[in-house]
Amino acid sequence: MSLVIGIGGLVLLLILGMPIGLALATSGALGLAAHMGVGIVGPLMADSFFEHSSTYLLLTIPMFVLMSEYLSASRIARDIVEASYRWVGRLPGGLGIACITASALMAAVIGSSMASAATMSTAAFPDMKRLKYHPRVAAGIIAISGTLAIMIPPSVILVIYGILTEQSIGRLLIAGIVPGLLTMLGYILVITWIALFRPDLAPRAPTFDLKLAVRSMLPVWPVILLVVVMIGSLYGGVATPTEIGAVGSLFALAIVLALRRLTGSSFRAAMENTLRTYMMIMMIILGAMIFGYFMTYTQVTQDLVTAVTASDLPPWAVLALLLLVYLALGCFLDQIAILVLTVPLTFPIVQSLGFDGIWYGIIITKTVEIGLVTPPLGLNVYVTSSVTGVKLGEAFRGVLPFLAVELVLLLILVLFPELTLWLPSQMR
Repeated sequence: MSLVIGIGGLVLLLILGMPIGLALATSGALGLAAHMGVGIVGPLMADSFFEHSSTYLLLTIPMFVLMSEYLSASRIARDIVEASYRWVGRLPGGLGIACITASALMAAVIGSSMASAATMSTAAFPDMKRLKYHPRVAAGIIAISGTLAIMIPPSVILVIYGILTEQSIGRLLIAGIVPGLLTMLGYILVITWIALFRPDLAPRAPTFDLKLAVRSMLPVWPVILLVVVMIGSLYGGVATPTEIGAVGSLFALAIVLALRRLTGSSFRAAMENTLRTYMMIMMIILGAMIFGYFMTYTQVTQDLVTAVTASDLPPWAVLALLLLVYLALGCFLDQIAILVLTVPLTFPIVQSLGFDGIWYGIIITKTVEIGLVTPPLGLNVYVTSSVTGVKLGEAFRGVLPFLAVELVLLLILVLFPELTLWLPSQMR
């Protein structure tokens, strides 16, 4: 009966449109009350909220978000796109490649996929339109480029996964570097292929001017230095992810102040957006913890692990089924919702089958990344369509070639775990 109340209540509340964090906490509390009695729920929730809200690792999230808000307020994304275009614009599909490389750099300081897509829509789409890029191709490039922020550190998704599974956040962030770079290379290959066989869809720049290219790097080099310092500190074990986030946000503030691009109103907006985002994520995590207690006390997770290990399915078959489920969920749920709803169930199963927790985190992040551009939800595509004015159907058509590459990359990461685990294994 308690299972029906807890799980059924969660489904009903989500259908009714209740925010996912509140739905998780409410259904978990009702399920616990039905299973253990009303008297124990209050103290258990109070202890849970205090224990998890005071976790040092949670400070990583607002620090990374604040850093991205400072840089977004400075409109430095346009400078990065401009610099990338000056260097690679002469290549086939040069502006599209510039958008991808700029997004990869911005991903290392933004950490939010939808924010990256919105930023690139305003920074790159006007120039694509001026160069006669087909609107479908331009929207597809911008929408897919935003997904790099999910994988390339600092990724908020990887931080949340680390908190939910108690895996090393530093190792998770470093593990995302090689898959992120491979993803960027895959996108560039698709753009080059389109530009070579259909140059009318993605024209190249008329000339290359070395002087202008060098000059365009002046406002960009501080961001590159920030990325190098952050990743180098993580890899060398000089500081924790939380400390790096704090230093990164301070460095970002210094950059925008030096460029004289931070006003009083933009500073206030950055602080408000950071608090709003952090409280939303915090509520989701705390709700997930309450629901996780419910799943633990009712032994749903243990029963699932026992059932899977007792079955005759080989480990790779179980993993393949899980990935298919994640790809399907990505069509209907946002990335944070997918993590908090499924990871407490699937992670123990994966551990019992002998798979590495860091590697599994990257694989799950990859499937969530794909979900950002798959219909009917495809949040990145919706954001890009809204900002650029490209019809939604056309924007979804534009990402189709990139989706094919995404699936190939997912298969490569599954078959070759060392691509993900080599860098973390070298950390101090």
